Amino acid sequence: MRKIAYIIGLVVAFGLLAQDKTAMKYAKTITAEDLKTHLSILASDEYEGRETGTKGQKMAAEYIAKHFESLGFEAPVDGSYFQKFDLTESAIGSVYFRMGDDKKIGFEDFVYYSSAETSGEEYIKVVMTDDESDESAFAGKYVVFAADALGGLQEKAQKIKEAGAEGVIVVLKNDQEFNAFITNYSPYLKRPSLRMDKRDNDATQLILVDKSMASWMFGKEFDSISTGDEAQVIFNADYLDKPIGTENVLGFLKGTEKPDEVLVITSHYDHVGIIDGEINNGADDDGSGTVTVLEIAEAFAEAAKKKKGPKRSVLFMTVTGEEKGLLGSRYYTDNDPIFPLENTVANLNIDMVGRVDDAHSENSDYIYLIGSDKLSSELHDLSEKMNKTYTNLNLDYTYNDENDPNRFYYRSDHYNFAKNNVPIIFYFNGTHPDYHKPTDTVEKIAFDTMEKRARLVFHTGWEIANRAERIKVDKIKEEKVSGE
Repeated sequence: MRKIAYIIGLVVAFGLLAQDKTAMKYAKTITAEDLKTHLSILASDEYEGRETGTKGQKMAAEYIAKHFESLGFEAPVDGSYFQKFDLTESAIGSVYFRMGDDKKIGFEDFVYYSSAETSGEEYIKVVMTDDESDESAFAGKYVVFAADALGGLQEKAQKIKEAGAEGVIVVLKNDQEFNAFITNYSPYLKRPSLRMDKRDNDATQLILVDKSMASWMFGKEFDSISTGDEAQVIFNADYLDKPIGTENVLGFLKGTEKPDEVLVITSHYDHVGIIDGEINNGADDDGSGTVTVLEIAEAFAEAAKKKKGPKRSVLFMTVTGEEKGLLGSRYYTDNDPIFPLENTVANLNIDMVGRVDDAHSENSDYIYLIGSDKLSSELHDLSEKMNKTYTNLNLDYTYNDENDPNRFYYRSDHYNFAKNNVPIIFYFNGTHPDYHKPTDTVEKIAFDTMEKRARLVFHTGWEIANRAERIKVDKIKEEKVSGE
């Protein structure tokens, strides 16, 4: 019996050793040089920042699809690599307050935000309050209250809206903070937004003004305005809506033994486009993740060509609309999962892996991991083992903390899988001063570091796709936290 057990042990050991050698062989096809070649194209000015629904995003989609085709991947969307869907683009039209010929202009004199339908110019009644529970005074009116700072305003405004108010006007008493906000954020708020759903007519109409505009509305000095004071003014807000077509890009490698079980490897290939005439190339966010997916896909494809393909299927998916609210991944999981979510064994999501943040300036061999232990202890342990075996990066779990104020766990495409109880890992290099700026360019990418990170994702994916049993989910939560 001992001899038989020994022989079986040797067979298993040799099998694992062969698998290790195979993984190492194909991981080496992921190179800094190839990553740079892809990224120098996708993050070039020619692609105009890849904003969702624009020419540059379409060019990027074509580039990715051609890469998947060159690897011999199946086109899983009814013979296409494109999962197409429509969004609604909403642009701010004319927003103003008026009394006679005197106007206060939106995003110059005040800030307006709402996702509700607008009805054009109308008389509105405004009422000052310092008691958010005074429901009797709120019905059908725009309720005005003063605030010392911006924090917590959304929650208070929502409470007032639920009490029957038509809208909420916040008077920010700190002029310096108001001026900074209107200067820094108005350009973004004025830009067209995209959404998947119909307008939410229960949404709060939220308006931010300063003390001088409050005085203008009530016709008296700000310090003289009292709770219960009312005024009437004309308000106008117009949204211009139009449909915008976009697409996720999917390449599918069928598993050799368990083809119905699918590992999904994702990144988002969209970025924020052209703002104030400047192209935001998005080399790190998330050109870096996109080209990492392309290189990992090539490594798996090379193995498949040599009849060493993965036992489980692998779906390589670059998604659109992440910058607009995780819309592409949400469309896949909530509207049209090409492969059933119950058969999806895990999602590895790669979003910003090309830079080194200040916290690791002395040692660039690191990566932040988020979410690896949220749903599956097994996935977390597997990830740790792959790193120790192959890459020896510093796995930093700073942003995995439940109390992390950045809430990164809810802010990239893995979340739409996690909310459906699919185990995930989110790979992230941390923030830097070039985030969402024209200065997020290719020459700032640390390609050697990026190569190591890409190989870690490959090894983790390879193990998930080839292990005997699928990853077990052992931490399903009864209550799910909504995404951001």
